[in-house]
Amino acid sequence: MSSSSDGSIHQWTKDGEPIGKPWVSDGGVVGSIGVSPDETMVVSGSADGRLRLWNIKEGKMVGNPWKGHNDAVICLNWSPDAVEIATGSYDGTIRRWNPDTGRQIAPLIKTSHGWVYAVKYSPQGDKIASGGSDKIIRLWSKKGELLVEIKGHEDAVTSLCWSKDGTRVFSASSDCTIRTWQSSDGKELIVLRGHTKAVTSLCLSPDESHLISASRDCSVRIWDLKTNQPVGDPLLHDGELLALAMSVDGNYVVGAQLYAKAYVWSLEAVLKQQGSDQVGVRMYRYCYWRLH
Repeated sequence: MSSSSDGSIHQWTKDGEPIGKPWVSDGGVVGSIGVSPDETMVVSGSADGRLRLWNIKEGKMVGNPWKGHNDAVICLNWSPDAVEIATGSYDGTIRRWNPDTGRQIAPLIKTSHGWVYAVKYSPQGDKIASGGSDKIIRLWSKKGELLVEIKGHEDAVTSLCWSKDGTRVFSASSDCTIRTWQSSDGKELIVLRGHTKAVTSLCLSPDESHLISASRDCSVRIWDLKTNQPVGDPLLHDGELLALAMSVDGNYVVGAQLYAKAYVWSLEAVLKQQGSDQVGVRMYRYCYWRLH
C-alpha cells in the first residue's frame, strides 16, 4: 500500500497494478500509514494532525478522524498485539490510541525531540522507541516514563527498528549513518557507513540476517549483519528515496522515491547477485508496502 502528498491511499499488486479505487482523505498530505498485524485495517496520519482508520476489504474510512495532535502526523506504528497505535508528530509529542474507539489511551509523551520522525514499539510491546530532529533516540515505557536516552547521531534520526528479542535498536539518520544500539543502556555497538546522503528508512529481514536501508543518495543498500558489511553494489534508483518496506515473507523490498515512483526488488535474487531481477512499478510518495 502507498500514501501520497495528494491525500490518497492506493493498494497495489506486487507487479504494480492498482487494486480498486484510491481512498481519498480530506486531511491533506498523508505522511504515514500502517497496516494492522492481521492485515484488515490501515491507519493513516495526515498534515491536518488527524488520524483515519480504513477497512481494507471495504475500502472505506471507519468512523470519524481521530483528533489530538496539533501538527502533522509523520510517523505511526501498531503495537504487536494490535490493541493500540503510537503516533509521532511535528508537534513534538507521541500519542497512543485505541483503534476500536479512536480515543487516546494514555497521557501524551512530550518527547523533547522537536519533530518526531520515528516511533516504534518493541516486539514485546512493552517499550516505545522514538527519534527526531534533535539527533537523539529515546526509549519509553508504556507509562510514558523515559527509560534510556541514546546519543551519538550527528543529525536527525529518521527511522528505527528493533531486533526480535528487543535487545538491540537499529537507527537511520540524516548524518548518512546506520547505527546499532544496546537497548538496555544505549551503548553503541556498530556504525554502518556507505550512504552519501541522509538515510531515510530501515527494514530488518525476518530472519534478522540483513538490514536494508534507503537513502536520499538514490540507493538502497543491503547489509550483512554477521559481517556488518554491504552486500554487493547499491541498488540504484533515479531519484531520492523517502521510504522503504519489506514484504511480510521477506522476499521483496520496495523503495519509494520522489515523483510518485518506486522499485520492487527480489531480495533473494539480489543476494544471489542476480541484478537482472529488478521490477519497476509506479506508486505514490511516502510508500508503505505489504504483500498478502
